[in-house]
Amino acid sequence: MGSAVERTDEHVREYLIYRGFTSTLKYLDTDIKADKEKGFRVDKIIDQLQQFVQSFDLFGLKEYWLYLDRRLLCRLEDVYRSTVNKLRTSLYRYYVINTIQKGNLEKTQEFFQKQALELQSQVEWRDWFILPFIPTPEQNPAFAPYFSRQWADTFLVSLHNFLSVLFQCMPQPVLLSFDAEVQKTTSLTEENEQLCQLLFALQTESRDQRALDEMVHHKLPVYVQNMDRLGDTELDLVSSQRPVSTATTPSRNFFSTFLPQGRRTPGKLPQFTTGSSPSQVAGGRKDLPINLPAKSKEAVQANEVKPVSSQASTSEPKSSQSHQSTNQSTNQSTNQSANQSTNQPSHPRHKKIQEHEKERKELFSKPPPQIPEKKGETGEAELLAETSSEPPDPCSDSRSCRGAEGGGLSTEQSFIKLSQEEYGEHHSSIMHCRVDCSGRRVASLDVDGVIKVWSFNPIMQTKATIMSKSPLLSLEWATKPDRLLLLGSGVGTVRLYDTDAKKNLYEMNIDETHPRILSLACSPSGSSFVCSAAAASRSGSVESAPRLPIPVSGQLLLWDTKTVKQQLQFSLEPEPVAINCTAFNHNGNLLVTGAADGVIRLFDMQRYESAMSWRAHDGEVYSVEFSYDENTVFSIGEDGKFIQWNIHRCGVKQSEQVLPQDATGPFILSGYSGYKQVQVPRGRLFAFDSEGQHILTCSSNGGLIYRLTNGEPALESMLSLGGHKAPVVTVDWCSALDCGTCLTASMDGKIKLSTLLAQKS
Repeated sequence: MGSAVERTDEHVREYLIYRGFTSTLKYLDTDIKADKEKGFRVDKIIDQLQQFVQSFDLFGLKEYWLYLDRRLLCRLEDVYRSTVNKLRTSLYRYYVINTIQKGNLEKTQEFFQKQALELQSQVEWRDWFILPFIPTPEQNPAFAPYFSRQWADTFLVSLHNFLSVLFQCMPQPVLLSFDAEVQKTTSLTEENEQLCQLLFALQTESRDQRALDEMVHHKLPVYVQNMDRLGDTELDLVSSQRPVSTATTPSRNFFSTFLPQGRRTPGKLPQFTTGSSPSQVAGGRKDLPINLPAKSKEAVQANEVKPVSSQASTSEPKSSQSHQSTNQSTNQSTNQSANQSTNQPSHPRHKKIQEHEKERKELFSKPPPQIPEKKGETGEAELLAETSSEPPDPCSDSRSCRGAEGGGLSTEQSFIKLSQEEYGEHHSSIMHCRVDCSGRRVASLDVDGVIKVWSFNPIMQTKATIMSKSPLLSLEWATKPDRLLLLGSGVGTVRLYDTDAKKNLYEMNIDETHPRILSLACSPSGSSFVCSAAAASRSGSVESAPRLPIPVSGQLLLWDTKTVKQQLQFSLEPEPVAINCTAFNHNGNLLVTGAADGVIRLFDMQRYESAMSWRAHDGEVYSVEFSYDENTVFSIGEDGKFIQWNIHRCGVKQSEQVLPQDATGPFILSGYSGYKQVQVPRGRLFAFDSEGQHILTCSSNGGLIYRLTNGEPALESMLSLGGHKAPVVTVDWCSALDCGTCLTASMDGKIKLSTLLAQKS
């Protein structure tokens, strides 16, 4: 109950701040500090009682117990009154024993003098009035048990358990059940998701089994089912070429004796297996194209009836030529035999076959109503076969998975998207979203200046909410300790916020002439941080300054985290300009910055001076990061280009790629009646995986993962995360072992957490 009360207090405090009830908030904080019930925290109540006992404050002890009695204990039923009296007696004895053990006999005598009128009528205290006059009471058999450590611990545990049960059984207001309802809802959501996954798996299994049954136990056409009327010879001609095994029937085919012995089965037709067709078994004909439409297959079968019947007719002349002509060569070809057979007098068997051929042609020219159903089954079976044989495409939507210029989809998937969750506590567009160094917490900032600190493992839960009267423009996690958060405002201040204690530790005034804190970067050692301050825009707007043709003036400052003082100001050549983005390398010896004038500057943090600078983009530099090996620098600029720079050769490009506008900004969200919201990039526009081989970028409906290549194009599209209904404006990638979490934040205030599994080659 204590934790629920504490969280409810936080919700009420947040609501009062939101409504602007500052005076009510002050009274609430005052009452909470003076709360004798300690927020129903039993451990704090026990600590308060022990403090009175250890300080020999008899009056405070009595008053506190009377308050608990009036506030809580008197509401109990009469059956518990004896238990309450025993606990009060044990508490007073605990106080008396403590005074004797500490050698403060004056407090012992004071207790009996002040409590004589109350205790002398109670039987359990009758023998205790001689306690101050016994030289060694701890050796007296009547009092020795109370001087043991076991008795004191037993009493404190009993009192703790009694109060705990009391608080749990007390009637609670509806507001306190909010936390329990949230946990219940979370557990039900998780259970529902598990059941949905189980249902999906069962449906998939059932669908696959049903498809397999339809492929194996398909219906034969009417003219095959009525084989007794057509003659068994037609079975070899019209059987389906799908790769399935048909049921075997007794063979009465008169030319089956001429088939190779290896393909004959006494009394049965040959069984067809996957990859073979009936025509291959019957007469060595060429295979029919598998991908032909059903009508084309029927046409091909109709055209091939004549050669097959010719082959069938050759068997009869071959068997009778020895009686009609003894001069004919025995090695005469099959075609010659076939030509001669056409000149032979008609045989009754030939006449029957010709009738069957005529009837079969009529069936082909006027198909029964069941034939389209057969075609549909064939097409469906072929579609299922293709679907089961091909791996799923990682990008189902070509629009969401379009690559950069020249970059197509990779045939090999480097990541598998295991799950995607949504954090929806923000109500306006996100500006920044960053994971701390440990990967345990996330800080997100929206355009309204509301910051949410939240965790996603094991469940998504908000840890703290920070609301500021002045607009906030930037944030960055401190590296040591990782619980601290740097917040840059639009009025020239930087705050150091403790996310565990939920309070501001320091507030630093940067510069009144440069009030907009655009970027913050903490060194890996945690001893200092870099702050980029820019002048106010000409329009006077602080939150969303328009991009001007002339770059806004700015400063780049280094602050000491421990002393909370400015160490130095970096020199920005050729002129002071606003720095949009900053990033340290792994040991903090190098600092790279991207500015509004399109120049990238590399600073030596041991000498605190610029090592090199070069013109990188036509327009502003929006985002810049070191590569995995730190031999190159990647940047995204206003010109829509993603460029890799060699830091050992100033201004030399290693690769260049043009990205779509939804990856570089400005980001546009359109609505009804011509409504349009435009947001200039503020947060990180790309992030690397743990090995630096893949990057995550923004897109119109979710994050997009590319693989870095050494050739052209520089980026190869790998996986589209999707899930968003508004443009994604900032991203971050937290990697741990083979699983990583991608954060994508959009203009509608939604943040998606996509959990990926890396496939090691």
